[in-house]
Amino acid sequence: MDKVFIEGLQIDALIGIYDWERRIRQPLVFDIEMAFDNRIPAATDAIGDTLNYKAVSKRVIEYVSASDFGLVETLAERVAAIILDEFGVQHVTLKLGKPGAVRGARAVGVRIERSAATL
Repeated sequence: MDKVFIEGLQIDALIGIYDWERRIRQPLVFDIEMAFDNRIPAATDAIGDTLNYKAVSKRVIEYVSASDFGLVETLAERVAAIILDEFGVQHVTLKLGKPGAVRGARAVGVRIERSAATL
């Protein structure tokens, strides 16, 4: 299966469990890989036949910017569900990184894989 990806999508969000985290917006970084058959858009060269990564990015930015979760695990699940439900994707791999959350680490976070059949 072909993959369409969005790499390094940075979005500021209210996320975290500590009091100081609840008062500031923190950067989150998303890497998203979506299973999609690219043969039809390759044959037609028409944007309407593609998995429009700009539309996916805009939707994720809109949702994450307005979100208010304690855990990155919860946010990752919600974003994966949006992608599967709203964009007709059958499988998504999503990596959500929280840069600077742990001293000495570039980032911490989660990587999840979800399929439409498992939601």
